[in-house]
Amino acid sequence: MTNEKLLVSVALNAWNTNIARAEKTFSGLTQEQLQKEVAPGKNRLIYVWGHLAAVHDGMLPLLDFGPRLHPELDASFLTNPDKTTPNLPTAEEVRKAWNNVNRKLSQGFANLQPEQWLHKHTAVSDEDFAKEPWRNRFAILLSRTTHVAYHLGQAALVPK
Repeated sequence: MTNEKLLVSVALNAWNTNIARAEKTFSGLTQEQLQKEVAPGKNRLIYVWGHLAAVHDGMLPLLDFGPRLHPELDASFLTNPDKTTPNLPTAEEVRKAWNNVNRKLSQGFANLQPEQWLHKHTAVSDEDFAKEPWRNRFAILLSRTTHVAYHLGQAALVPK
C-alpha cells in the first residue's frame, strides 16, 4: 500500500468509525430521548442529529459528488437555532436523510483515487487554491470527521 493510500485509508476509517458511532447513538433513541438537551438551555439531540445530516448533505456538492439531497434541512438545522423553527422534521425524516446522505458520501469516497483527495473542493477558486493548496477534499473529510466527533461528545453528556 502506498503512503497516499494509507493516509486516505486512515482518514476514511476515522470517518466511518464516527459515522457508525453517531448512527448507534442517535438511531436507537426514542422521540422523547431525542428531545433532551445536551446541556440546560442548549441544543436538543434531534437538532444535533439533523445538523449533522444537513452539514453532510452540504459536503456532496463541496466534494463534487453531485447536488444536495436534502437542502430543506437547512432552515431547521443550520440557519436557525434550535427551538426557533416550528414543525421540526421528525426523527424518521432525519434518520432517512442521514442514511441517504451518508450512503451517497460513502459512494463518492469509494470512487476517489488517492491523488484526487488533494484536488480542490468546489468552494475555493483556482487562484486561491494555488496559494492555499490545503483547501482540498482531504481537508474537508478531516474537518467534518472532527465535527461529528465533537457533536458525539456533546451527545455523550446527555443523561440517559
